Amino acid sequence: MADTNTSVLKKLKELDGRCLEIEQQINTPQIASDPNKLIPLSKEQSKLMPLVSRYRDYVKLAGRIEEARAVLADHQQDAEYHELAQQEIEELTEKQESLMEEVKETLVMADDASIDSVIMEIRPGTGGDEASLFARDLYEMYNRYVEKQGWKIEVMDFAATEMGGIREAILNIKGPGVWAKLGYEGGGHRVQRVPETESQGRVHTSAATVAVLPEAEEVDIEINPDDMIEHVSCAGGPGGQNVNKVASAIKLEHIPTGIVVSMRDERSQHKNRAKAYRILRSRLYDYYQSKADAERSSARKTMIGSGDRSQRIRTYNFPQNRLTDHRINVSLYSLDRIIMGEMDELVAALQDYDKQQRLNNL
Repeated sequence: MADTNTSVLKKLKELDGRCLEIEQQINTPQIASDPNKLIPLSKEQSKLMPLVSRYRDYVKLAGRIEEARAVLADHQQDAEYHELAQQEIEELTEKQESLMEEVKETLVMADDASIDSVIMEIRPGTGGDEASLFARDLYEMYNRYVEKQGWKIEVMDFAATEMGGIREAILNIKGPGVWAKLGYEGGGHRVQRVPETESQGRVHTSAATVAVLPEAEEVDIEINPDDMIEHVSCAGGPGGQNVNKVASAIKLEHIPTGIVVSMRDERSQHKNRAKAYRILRSRLYDYYQSKADAERSSARKTMIGSGDRSQRIRTYNFPQNRLTDHRINVSLYSLDRIIMGEMDELVAALQDYDKQQRLNNL
């Protein structure tokens, strides 16, 4: 514990120094008059301040404890002063320990808590029609959870199947703490149940994949126009004559990474292009973040946002009303409630586990 506290204090001292550095830079005329430099620095400063202000409070408490210890060590002071100093040391130490726990939690989770917009992509995996129906169930589960959290949801792209399932759904979800809660959903989701189309009552297994990406802003990801190929075409499928005749569908190809984004949801070419670039920015952000994570030692990886789409993270067993999250080896016998959007217990268990892993890695 003492070693952890030492490494935390060392890190906080660095962040405090960075905060002072930013403050000095912001006050210079060159940066104050240049929004391209001022905005990223202001964002970094506002992200650091919750930690730095707690660190400064911690340093003040440490100073007061030292003063009280000096009184205690002064043999010329009478017994009453010694007693008061001892009492003050105990009270301040308790406050300091409590503040350290707050600081550690903020330090390991602060980056995630500051992301308030995500792109979620849901697609069926193996299992045919049943997989597309399961993908629809996940889509509805997340919609209900988002509603309970009071977040905002925008359907960016949605393709349904004839049986009422979904081929693909891309959502933008905005709200405080959205990444810190939904970031654990990325990966493979497996379902075990009797499909609506099954006459023999046999349990089938099928799957869906979910990707959750922080929505990157233009200041986070700069896209070089020379790296892009853009295709414009008429949108196929249902939607009336206008959708099919007007060249409104957009396909973007990012040459260095090979990432491709297609968008044909809107009648307006301009709106489709804007949506496609939002999704592309988030996928690029995720691509470069994943690359950076892979370069770090595996011991320093954290759970949030690390769900590989091919990795099975969760099983939904309907006959037993059981949801099992394989990353934390937790089974909850309340699948009926979770599917209705009551995900708080599950999310809290994932957050607790993730936080502990990060603290161990400090």
